Amino acid sequence: MIVVGNAVISDDVKENLFVCNLERCKGACCIEGDAGAPLEKDELPLLDDIYEDIKPFLTPEGIKAIEQQGKYVKDQDDDDCTPTLNGRECAYATRNKKGILKCGIEAAYNAGKTHFKKPISCHLYPLRLTPYDHYDAINYHRWHICSPACTLGNELQVPLYRFLKDALIRKYGEEWYEELVEKIEKS
Repeated sequence: MIVVGNAVISDDVKENLFVCNLERCKGACCIEGDAGAPLEKDELPLLDDIYEDIKPFLTPEGIKAIEQQGKYVKDQDDDDCTPTLNGRECAYATRNKKGILKCGIEAAYNAGKTHFKKPISCHLYPLRLTPYDHYDAINYHRWHICSPACTLGNELQVPLYRFLKDALIRKYGEEWYEELVEKIEKS
């Protein structure tokens, strides 16, 4: 385990190589699973505030699901998450011409329509955060749908913590990330 600030990070973060390969997985993490994307409490009012700005970037089916279910819902564990279409695909997901799932929120962000990139759980994936009273546990979520990302990460020799640099900095800050890198590279 690696401890940086108020985070306890599994060794998998330094030991595994990973680079998303959307051409191969088609964004399966946006459709697979038993609930929508986990949301942090501070993201809920953001989704309320930016919905009209991101709506033009969503599919008609996604808009219908959001307007019926809400901009966020509770999962079976009573945690906040994004709504889904028929219990599967994230309502905020879109498909490009190649059939690759992408985030409609991120599309709005990239178009300059919002300051919110996407839920941090999506940005950090395949890392999963579990908040406790005094620290966050950060674990690598191994899943068969990401095997193309593991293959590409091995080919390119990119460690998971390097691939997720921007997301980790977004969540914990530049100084925290620099400390993580220093601890990993000295071990």
